[in-house]
Amino acid sequence: MTNPVPGRSPYLWIAGVIVALDQVTKALVDDFMTLHESRTIVEGLVRLTYVQNRGAAFGILSEAGLPYQSLMFSVVSLLALLAIALYAWRMPVQSRLPQTALAMVMGGAVGNLLDRARLGYVIDYLDMYWGPHHWPAFNVADSAITVGVALLVIDILRNPEMDESPKAGIAASPAGHGD
Repeated sequence: MTNPVPGRSPYLWIAGVIVALDQVTKALVDDFMTLHESRTIVEGLVRLTYVQNRGAAFGILSEAGLPYQSLMFSVVSLLALLAIALYAWRMPVQSRLPQTALAMVMGGAVGNLLDRARLGYVIDYLDMYWGPHHWPAFNVADSAITVGVALLVIDILRNPEMDESPKAGIAASPAGHGD
């Protein structure tokens, strides 16, 4: 049997592992902690705190109480996933850094979308703080999305888009194809 996605299976694996890790960790938090329970991991730096995020990234609009809020965020996530998948599919498979970054973003988006579709909210639990400075709770999916976006930025900075027209006999190369 031939591979239906030649050369792309490593990226599918990356996305799949992220979804699996995300869902397992969220299930563990849901099974072994009560809502808003907090357990210190590293004093003054990290706690596990069970939070149900009904909003967007970092709890934005979580208290908005918009009609069909969960459905709205699910549809937006699904559309973004489709756009990212199309972009990744059109990108050369040899573009390892951006392909890996997009796989991470997609894996994270799927993980959070599964929560939102199944529960109506996203389970967050990693609670980072330093003195009075406190970051909103997040999860494996959020981390994968953040790292994926950072890798995309690094790739763009490493390979700035050049003019599409050849100059002085030198052909321009497309951006975003570093590895």
